[in-house]
Amino acid sequence: MPDRPEIVCICGSMRFVEEMRAVSRGLALDGVIVLMPAEIDGPITTEQKAALGELHLRRIDLADRVVVVNQGEHYGESTLREIAYAEAAGKPVTFVGPAWGSS
Repeated sequence: MPDRPEIVCICGSMRFVEEMRAVSRGLALDGVIVLMPAEIDGPITTEQKAALGELHLRRIDLADRVVVVNQGEHYGESTLREIAYAEAAGKPVTFVGPAWGSS
């Protein structure tokens, strides 16, 4: 048995935030520590968006693996950057659709 629970970082477009929440719930119920992108209501500046993007890369650094929540094959620039970053860091990356974890 590991010394600590697995840590998973969820990535994907914020337009799929409901799907990300569903994946997060499923992982949490399986005993996983889940790191999610920050949910910011309202407009943000370009500088704030860049800072949030860097913060999410630090979440990937903390994670044991990355789960990308996708619907269809939509990957925006930020998600593609996160996938490349995780792969370069040697983190396993898996992809799940919106129905993951639902019954």
